[in-house]
Amino acid sequence: MDNRTSQNQSQILQKLFSIFCLMALISCAKSFNTTSSEIDGSGEALKISNKEYVSNWTLLDKIPTDGRSNPYQLQPDNFLNFQSKGQIHALIYPVSITGVLLPERPIQEILDNKTWNPIKGILNEVFKSVVGVNDFGGLLDWVGLKKNSRGDRPGYSEINKDNTKLFTMSCATCHSDQLFGVTVFGMTKRFPRANEFFVQGGKALNYYNKFLFETYTGATKSEMYWLDRSITNLKSVGFKKPVTLGLDTSLAQVALSLKKREPNEWADKSTYFEKRPRPDDILDHDPGDSKPAVWWNVKYKNRWLSDGSVISGNPIYTNLLWNEIGRGTDLHELSDWLNENETIIKELTTAVFSAEAPRIEAFFEAERIPKNQAIEGEKIFNKSCSKCHGVYEKNWSRPEFANQPWSKQIKTFRVTYPQPTPVIDVGTDPYRYLSMQSLEILNDLQISKNNKIIIQPQKGYVPPPLVGIWARWPYMHNNAIPNLCALLSPAKDRPKSYYAIDPNNRDLDFDFECNGYPERDRKNWSDEDKIYRTDIKGMSSQGHDEGIFIINGKQILSNEDKFNLIKFLQTL
Repeated sequence: MDNRTSQNQSQILQKLFSIFCLMALISCAKSFNTTSSEIDGSGEALKISNKEYVSNWTLLDKIPTDGRSNPYQLQPDNFLNFQSKGQIHALIYPVSITGVLLPERPIQEILDNKTWNPIKGILNEVFKSVVGVNDFGGLLDWVGLKKNSRGDRPGYSEINKDNTKLFTMSCATCHSDQLFGVTVFGMTKRFPRANEFFVQGGKALNYYNKFLFETYTGATKSEMYWLDRSITNLKSVGFKKPVTLGLDTSLAQVALSLKKREPNEWADKSTYFEKRPRPDDILDHDPGDSKPAVWWNVKYKNRWLSDGSVISGNPIYTNLLWNEIGRGTDLHELSDWLNENETIIKELTTAVFSAEAPRIEAFFEAERIPKNQAIEGEKIFNKSCSKCHGVYEKNWSRPEFANQPWSKQIKTFRVTYPQPTPVIDVGTDPYRYLSMQSLEILNDLQISKNNKIIIQPQKGYVPPPLVGIWARWPYMHNNAIPNLCALLSPAKDRPKSYYAIDPNNRDLDFDFECNGYPERDRKNWSDEDKIYRTDIKGMSSQGHDEGIFIINGKQILSNEDKFNLIKFLQTL
């Protein structure tokens, strides 16, 4: 056999192997993503709109009815290909030059190792005490990267470089979660600790000794390179712990990290990290916390974040940029990566915009929502809520569904959300939108200008589309309200505290009538981290009552009205 033949066979084998790997990854993504049959029990294929529109990623974008789940107007086969690959990117973080890539083996060695060596044992105990976990699996559980029923950890992203296994966190860390045993792609993580992970990592740096780490873990040169690189980048990260478990401080981490960098990001790289003390910032003393948003709502909007302050730019570009600022990544390298990987951005964008909300009848019998009460609730909603939150046309109003079972009639036929995306101040806690003043500096970055990202602080918040509202408890941007009964109560009557729990058991962990967290006996509040208190700064449950279902101090909805309205909201 000559060299040319051997080379050709080798190339063929490499191509076959690449195809096999791609098929395996797509299969992995499909198993990670909750399928349509798991979500709504219908097994129907995703509908792709054929309406023509152009996504300029500005307030001028005209969003089609039912949203832009196919933002690049791809043909069906190509759409499904982009969607599957995008789900992989959400699961396995695609930004290969990300600033924090930690070597898995030596860190696992420190946390898991049971050793007779006294020095190694001391290193083991110190690390555990700082991080607050007993082993590597416990660390991942603590962050929120828990195993699902298949043994996967959605969000835990392994990346191999230089024959070295490294790990980081992907988008799924905060934007996927378990709902009664089912993994839901794009759902808010109820108890994320991604930002706290960085806070604890910063503390661990105070105890880090390169010689001891390398000696007593047997770290290779490659493992030490990636660890040293991560440590260097973490020095340019501004840490901020969330005020309570369940909230996220990603935006605060971005703003505080920017203050540690040279204002001109295109200056000589030798002055890349700022040498002088950074100025005072509102986020040094005030919270700007919010919960991670669900992905299935973005298709309806043309401004982004809970306060609508991102008025231009593809939100996927924006999120990747902010992720990397919060990881200390060299923005020159990131700009090059974004320019070279436009297809990856389009794939991830397609996956996010086509995310679907879980249907309540996939988890509970549809008959638990009485038809007559849901229809009465629809009338109340259209009178009191639709102006801000949109119109939801139900199958039960359409003649072609008249003889269909209730499980089909209960579905939403069409969603019409206000355009452009509104921002309204209904008196809710203001600290989140006030904190966006700190991120206006992003507008000055050349990388933001290149990608047309514009921040414009707002007063108030976006009244979100209510698709999948039943699965999104607790409510408000700051998780201040445990269920819909409390949301429809005057602010003064809402719980001052409540106990948050994982939705594992649909009968014990979910109040079906009030839709959300059930009341718990205070003597059973065993986990301090999961006790929510509205008297903490930034955690107020005020607002969203007067002018909505209270007029001049008087409630306009009876208890029966509220119950019927909740039944309708559960069908969305």
